[in-house]
Amino acid sequence: MQKSLLIDPEKCTSCLQCEMACSFEHEGTFNPARSRIKIFEFEHGRRAVPYTCTQCAEAWCLHACPVEALVRSPETGAVEVLDDVCVGCKVCTIACPFGTVNYNPDTGKVIKCDLCHGDPKCAEACPTDAITYVDSAWTGYERMQAWAVKTDNQPAA
Repeated sequence: MQKSLLIDPEKCTSCLQCEMACSFEHEGTFNPARSRIKIFEFEHGRRAVPYTCTQCAEAWCLHACPVEALVRSPETGAVEVLDDVCVGCKVCTIACPFGTVNYNPDTGKVIKCDLCHGDPKCAEACPTDAITYVDSAWTGYERMQAWAVKTDNQPAA
């Protein structure tokens, strides 16, 4: 069974626990700037939405890499960066239409969500279950459409 992150913006309190857990898991430091997941705040902080790589089926970042440093994990389905192959050219950062592949100037390599190799620390750390790791059939276009309709009907503040 393929799994993916399911994000429920209504439950996000912008506590940044997901960002802290991610940065510690990947970088060994509690630093939201080093996280592969970000909390975007809208409406002057009244609405917060966790945002990370959606592990696209047609991963433009993967196809754009000139040295094949991005590969899809057969275990998790996540697109992962092979640090020993990455040359830091940043072509994948340009190819990603969602801006979830980033460049780390300290290492000269790109970074992106790899689902923590099947044990995403962001989901584990989220105290409100705004981020959960579920069967991929529970995520997708229909949920995004439902959310868009719901937010389009909210009165402007």
